Amino acid sequence: MTDGETSNTLSTAPGTLHQLDIESLAYNGYGVGRLDGRVFFIPFTAPGDRVECRVVRSRKNCFFGEATHILAASPDRREPLCPVFATCGGCHWQHLPYADQTSWKTTIFTDMLQRQANVQDNILEPIIPSPSEFHYRSRAQFKCRQTEQGFAMGFYRRESHYVIDIQECPLMAPKINEVFKLLRSWLSHSPHSSKIPQIDISVDDSGSVRTVVHFLGNIGKALAAALRPLAEKEKFSLFFQSGRNHTLRKIWGEDNLLLFPLNSGKQMSLAYGPGSFSQVHLNQNRNLVREVIAAARLSGREKVLDLFCGVGNLSLPLAKGAAEVVGIENYSPAVNQARVNARTNGLENIRFKACSAEKASFELSNEKKFDLVVLDPPREGAYQAIKGILNLDTERIIYVSCNPATLARDLVPLIHNGYRVTRAQLFDFFPQTFHVESMTLLEKT
Repeated sequence: MTDGETSNTLSTAPGTLHQLDIESLAYNGYGVGRLDGRVFFIPFTAPGDRVECRVVRSRKNCFFGEATHILAASPDRREPLCPVFATCGGCHWQHLPYADQTSWKTTIFTDMLQRQANVQDNILEPIIPSPSEFHYRSRAQFKCRQTEQGFAMGFYRRESHYVIDIQECPLMAPKINEVFKLLRSWLSHSPHSSKIPQIDISVDDSGSVRTVVHFLGNIGKALAAALRPLAEKEKFSLFFQSGRNHTLRKIWGEDNLLLFPLNSGKQMSLAYGPGSFSQVHLNQNRNLVREVIAAARLSGREKVLDLFCGVGNLSLPLAKGAAEVVGIENYSPAVNQARVNARTNGLENIRFKACSAEKASFELSNEKKFDLVVLDPPREGAYQAIKGILNLDTERIIYVSCNPATLARDLVPLIHNGYRVTRAQLFDFFPQTFHVESMTLLEKT
């Protein structure tokens, strides 16, 4: 098929081949091309590429394909650093120069907020890039599988549960790669490897490493006896998990890792246990906290509500400048740790509650009015809590988001009910991927 075919003859059945030019990038990381008025999404392509692609599936007038040949490469392409890029499902944009990645993230974010929430681009601050485009991740979940070729440890292939075996990951902090190699070597000779589907490895701001080994069946006692000596020798904390978070148990090492959320070093420390959420980019997290504090404009008299507060990543720094902070988190162990963190840092003007954001926002509407509401929801956003937030009738809202699609969706009812977006700040927490973190400030009109 060629570019000149008409819509009556253009076949878009799965398996058909087409040639097209890649014009732009989409939020899901795909390159975008158009052929005979139809939109094609092709992963691992770059604007300026001309490709031959095979149709894989369709949705309405959108078609998803795979590039079978790069007929003419974009001059902006670069050689990916990772040997399994485009096979492993972790990265999307290693073939793009880093400056291009941040530029496209800004364009995509701005376009989504304009189209879906009618937010003007003049409120968007320049993106804060990552200090390093590699070796930035402070945690990861490595998938494991015993195969006929031997033990494999790495990440799933795109859109599958096939484990891509890796030697190391260029996105990971060096200490994570060190412990990954130790465990991969140990498991390749272990009789227990077929019962281990996943290992989580995290490193904190102090350089300490924690591992959580997920296992199947009744091998816990034997596995602990075999693996604990390695953890003791190499000085990483070791936890086991045989199901959901409530099955977590410590085998050896410290219970918690530490975050230093302020740019002033160890002036404030937050401990967090296995199962609790933490940002994957520790340096960028400090930039996020700094910008949230600046946007909050606290004078010491304000009452602040922090929804989805976790262990207090935003709550505790905000409490340093507010009269009172209320933190809401649905995961009880995180709430318990947040209370400990508040006491450790000498903060008495803060209280935490284990509750859903949706429920809490309705219940707290009977309290004294909040001057500021801060929310940092997971990728699915906070749509169910928006009605309750509107009932709080706060003057200002700071929405921290890792998903511009759900952010734009959630902004619509806020804007329709008297709020306007006055500032948006992007942070690149996730180089080599299409993901982006943002902070949006809304003020009551």
